[in-house]
Amino acid sequence: MSRTLLRSLLELRATATTTRPTTSQLLRPFLVRHLHQTPSQIDPLPQQTQPQQPPPSPNQLPAVSPIPRCGGAPRTTSPATPETLSLLPLLAHQPGKKYLQLYIQGQAYLVTPGDQIRLPFKMPGVAPGDVLRLNRATAIGSRDFTLKGQPYVDENLFECRAVVEGTEAEPMRLKIKKKQRCRRTKTVRSKHKYTVLRVSEVRIKLPGQEEEV
Repeated sequence: MSRTLLRSLLELRATATTTRPTTSQLLRPFLVRHLHQTPSQIDPLPQQTQPQQPPPSPNQLPAVSPIPRCGGAPRTTSPATPETLSLLPLLAHQPGKKYLQLYIQGQAYLVTPGDQIRLPFKMPGVAPGDVLRLNRATAIGSRDFTLKGQPYVDENLFECRAVVEGTEAEPMRLKIKKKQRCRRTKTVRSKHKYTVLRVSEVRIKLPGQEEEV
């Protein structure tokens, strides 16, 4: 490197260091101005204030939708209208078996009297021989007529009973877990149990008809 080029680089570096202000030089006017003022003369920092909104009136409150169930449908039943009650005897006197679309813990089952339901879990608090009443149904019908709910049919219009047959267990499952570059293995055993129901009765309840115990 020539001396001329080296000299020019040194001059540029010297001018850059002399012209660049330091932090103390930048803060010196601010500190001097505030040191000679009393605390009452120092201007406070401006505070950002948010405009206060008036509380909403009861007529402006948003409507709260019902909490959806596990299957996606809310826990509401559609009340029976006079037109539905007038057509209900046609469905009740239809010959043949009635079918029912049930919902148990969010799972849909299309059943008729005598069908067997194997639940994907073990129902607590039941024993073999117990009779359960299933009151969540989205549709009930026969060969020519169908009654649909919005989303569930009124439980006072039908009666579905199921008998607990017992509990089944699947074969033992063995799963071997292993990590990469590690010879150690871990065996996990699982054996799930399921509750089995038998649909014993599906009946349409007409207005004024007494409920069977």
